[in-house]
Amino acid sequence: MAFSIQNLIPARFRRDWPIVPIVKLSGVIGAPAGGMFRGGGLSLDAVEAALAKAFGVERATAVAIVVNSPGGAAVQSHLIFKRIRALAEERKRHVIVVVEDVAASGGYMIAVAGDEIVVDAASIVGSIGVVSAGFGFTGLIEKIGVERRVHTAGTSKAMLDPFRPERAEDVARLTELQGDVHAGFISLVKQRRPSLKDDPDLFSGAFWSGKRAVELGLADQIGDLRQVLREKFGPEVRGLRIPTGKRGWRQRLGMSAGGRSAALVTDAVAAIEERLSWSRFGL
Repeated sequence: MAFSIQNLIPARFRRDWPIVPIVKLSGVIGAPAGGMFRGGGLSLDAVEAALAKAFGVERATAVAIVVNSPGGAAVQSHLIFKRIRALAEERKRHVIVVVEDVAASGGYMIAVAGDEIVVDAASIVGSIGVVSAGFGFTGLIEKIGVERRVHTAGTSKAMLDPFRPERAEDVARLTELQGDVHAGFISLVKQRRPSLKDDPDLFSGAFWSGKRAVELGLADQIGDLRQVLREKFGPEVRGLRIPTGKRGWRQRLGMSAGGRSAALVTDAVAAIEERLSWSRFGL
């Protein structure tokens, strides 16, 4: 084998090896950040700097986005999707999305920002739908003798108040809203995944294994990040991991606005909600 001075240069200084920046997007989308025991959820504000840095790497051959999310807020999911696509088009970068445990609902919306989607055979993929959940406490407040007093200007201002009986017209309005969001989600997936198979359950909110997702056209291949990068760019490819935003010392100590006790309460509620989001998929 011919000797080259390039072989003596440390990897981080070599300019002949392909580089792929890697950004990991993990967590419930739209979950509040800044509590004592968690790192915060995914939002455009939390990940924008990391995305900009990844797409700004001059020598980048492509950008890899590692997704692991059960979904969450529809708007934040769409904002992250749009930011990835805008940067990809601006910087002329190929985007490879690699799914870990799950890319469901809003997590899948982010995943379709990729020019190709790679999954594990056991990944959970899909859940293309919209859900709204809550509780009704009318029986409880009657039982404990509490009188609910609500005064509004606008007949729909207290729509779906959990302490008042559910009204059919309120449910109809919510259903209409969900239908609009769902239609936008479906349109986006069809636009980004033109090779989708015809399956009646595809947009029903159902989800599938990674293996089945490839068969349905929701993903492109089974694999992992290292394998795919080496196959595409050769054994000398170097992954450059870009960390997402970190919390400040006040947030790490639970000293968010409202003080430590408020942060503990907020953390407890958010932790329950996040646990429920993951548990839907057996995780």
